[in-house]
Amino acid sequence: MDKVEVGEIFTITDENDQDNEVEVLAAITLEGTDYVAVGFVDDIQEESEEDIDIFFLKIDDEGDLSPIESDDEFEKVSAVFEDMMDEDE
Repeated sequence: MDKVEVGEIFTITDENDQDNEVEVLAAITLEGTDYVAVGFVDDIQEESEEDIDIFFLKIDDEGDLSPIESDDEFEKVSAVFEDMMDEDE
């Protein structure tokens, strides 16, 4: 997989083997590892007052996306993305 860009849309398969289209909302590099924040395309396209679900994924050395497995890593990544989103407002 090439470098993931903000705005890119791709399909991921969940634990129930269902395909879901997600859009990259933000990307960061933290401590030498690349991460992306993604949301479901259907949720993003709906004009709704409700918050959308955002998921953080890690990009491994081969460019594949994988879930963040440690709570500490998740906390660090979510804090950086949250700070980034606050700056955009």
